[in-house]
Amino acid sequence: MKILRACIFPKDVHCLTGRSERYGRKLLKDIRVHFDKAPHQFITVEEFAEYSGINKEIITEYLRQVS
Repeated sequence: MKILRACIFPKDVHCLTGRSERYGRKLLKDIRVHFDKAPHQFITVEEFAEYSGINKEIITEYLRQVS
């Protein structure tokens, strides 16, 4: 069984939403503020799913495809 990534990067946001990679960086920054995380901390799949409203299964399926 292949292990999936646990964190989301701006390029993932770009592919999932169709928005620009720059928007992805801004969105991840907003999520860090929302969850009171430090700038060096990663955003998990669960946090991204909760904040964006995108189903966690859709995100994990995307991560399986790009892995």
